[in-house]
Amino acid sequence: MPLLQFDVIQGRSESEMKTLLDAAHRAVLAAFHVPPRDRYQIVHENKRYQMVFEDTGLGLTRTDNLVMVRVFTSPRSDEQKQFFMAELCREFKESCGILPADVMISFITNDKGDWSFGNGVAQYVTGEL
Repeated sequence: MPLLQFDVIQGRSESEMKTLLDAAHRAVLAAFHVPPRDRYQIVHENKRYQMVFEDTGLGLTRTDNLVMVRVFTSPRSDEQKQFFMAELCREFKESCGILPADVMISFITNDKGDWSFGNGVAQYVTGEL
């Protein structure tokens, strides 16, 4: 159950955001093989001056299409994470016209006992999932 948080520069339409979120979910399904309704996404829209993403000496040129994605998840293999990163960039380029240089991804890994899906219960630990 990854939780994806997106930071984008405001100005995308509701339809454009739906397309972006659907593309991200397809990447999650392909990389992590979770059930289709295992979908948790949050979008934060920011003013341009609130997002500063400079090149880290990698030769990246960024535009206002920049998308920062934070993936909160139970441990995943390096292969799964690499596949997700590549698949997300492919999906964003094909579905949204977002260039791979405009996609920054960070994984935040936590233990199964760190998740409660509701009712104040750590369902992964109690076996209620």
